[in-house]
Parts: sequence; C-alpha cells; structure tokens
Amino acid sequence: MAKSIERLKPMNLHLTRARQYSLLIALTGLLTLFITPCAFGQQSSLELPKGKQTSLGLYLTAREAYQKWLADPENVKVLDVRTTEEYIFIGHAPMARNVPLASQTYQWDSDKQHFAMKRNPEFVNQVKEFAKPSETILVTCRSGGRSAMAVNLLAKAGFTNVYNITDGMEGDAVKEPGSVFQGQRLKNGWKNSGNPWTYELDPELMRFVTNEMEEQPE
Repeated sequence: MAKSIERLKPMNLHLTRARQYSLLIALTGLLTLFITPCAFGQQSSLELPKGKQTSLGLYLTAREAYQKWLADPENVKVLDVRTTEEYIFIGHAPMARNVPLASQTYQWDSDKQHFAMKRNPEFVNQVKEFAKPSETILVTCRSGGRSAMAVNLLAKAGFTNVYNITDGMEGDAVKEPGSVFQGQRLKNGWKNSGNPWTYELDPELMRFVTNEMEEQPE
C-alpha cells in the first residue's frame, strides 16, 4: 500500500504543475482581455491615421460593427453620414440611417482635385431625432474620415458612446503600383467584408440637407 502511495506522488506533483500552468495561461488571457483594446474588437488609435481618430477613441472595423449590431439590434444604431447620392447609388447597410455630414456641390476645387462639399448645418439635430446621447451609435462613411468628423461633432453635443467604423462602407484604397486594382477600394470596408448591404431605400431612414434645391427641369 505504501509503495502504491509512493508511486502516486510524482503523478500528483505532475498534475499540480499542469494545473498551475493552466491557471497561469488563463490569468494571462484575462490580463490581455482587460489591457488590450483589440480584445473588445476595438482598434487602438495608434494603428489609425490621424484623420480617422476621434475624441472619444472608440473604433470598430466594418466586420466588427456588424457583429456588434447583430448582438443587440434593438439598442445599437448604425449611422451612415455619406451624401444622399452615395447612400442611394453605391449602396448601404440595410439597417443604416442616412444623415449626411455634408452635401455634394458642383463647384470644382482645383487644389483638392474634386468637387467641393457643403457641411450640413442640421447634422447633430437630425441625429437627435432618432438617437439619445447615451445610446450606442456606429458611424460609417466611405472609408473612415468623414465618420471621424461626425463622431467628434456628436461628442461635442454630449454623445458618449459613438464608434467610428474605420474602414467605412467602401474600404481603403489598394496601394500597389502596377496592380490593375491600384486606387480601387477593395481592401476592407462594409461591402468587402461579407456584411449585408442593399440598394433598396426606405425614406423613413433618411434625412436630407436643407439647402435650397435647384429647380428641376420639366
């Protein structure tokens, strides 16, 4: 009997060390969870270009944003701040409300080499029509720049839980000289991440810039 007990002692020691090792791994995982923003599906601002950073410091990729909405669709709102034209013709997330941060003009900006845009003066008020400052809002644009500006405007107005979707609807542009895809937005983004999107429109989900409209030809 004594010999049997002696034979078991090394085995018990081995099991004890194995349990200690498992516990160490588990504790390491928990520490990583608490100290690493990415563990929550949130990118660090150090990984982002300055133009995509916000005062609130809350970030998600398009793929992560869809999963966050899917987990609580009644309380998580998706806000698309692109122009009405982009929302209509490029497509949009089915659940996304469209409140343009700015409207498209037809005045050519020779310095920036694109048509100028005009800021929507009612942007914050239009968002307040469907969202409270304490609610969770996931903001998207084309590729994360305008959405960052929108988040900062909402933060100044008292919103506290607003995330920037850093790769937007279309994603970042391919930067591979010589590639046939050079300059095309194919790297990431809502449309390139397997998330649902549509061209179908629901006017109830749209707000419009209240600029004077040009008279339509007959």
